[in-house]
Amino acid sequence: MTASPETIIRPAAAADEPALGRLGAMLVALHHDFDPDRFIAPGPRTEAGYASFLAGQIGRNDAVLLVAEHGGAVVGYVFGSLDGTDWMSLRGPAGVVHDLIVDPDRRGGGIGRRLLEAALQALRDLGAPRVVLSTAHRNESAQRLFAAIGFRPTMIEMTREWPD
Repeated sequence: MTASPETIIRPAAAADEPALGRLGAMLVALHHDFDPDRFIAPGPRTEAGYASFLAGQIGRNDAVLLVAEHGGAVVGYVFGSLDGTDWMSLRGPAGVVHDLIVDPDRRGGGIGRRLLEAALQALRDLGAPRVVLSTAHRNESAQRLFAAIGFRPTMIEMTREWPD
């Protein structure tokens, strides 16, 4: 499947809120499936909560929220922000990609890559000297995409649960 010319990447709008919530809940479920001890489980309020959070990012001058629209439907989004020095991460100012998701029916055609490349350019335009992101350890397809675009591994998060 390819990202046809009719798939457009554009800034998110208020009317996209329901689709953003649906995709955000999908992102939560995907991560929970990867590691249910580490990632929160989706619940009955996940879609509405995620929709509200992302809608609040629209129009911010330090955030990037782009959607992929195909045939009039939002089929993916990317969310990033411009962050200052983070002493806990031992990192200077950077753009941070927080979310990238494409509807499973539209994956494999370049939409994720187009979203990410557009977000990287937008973060650069905002003045980000670098961009960082995190990915689930088991999300190998995302890691391949990120490496193909030029990201390199720099940190490994490790989790330990308390024994019962």
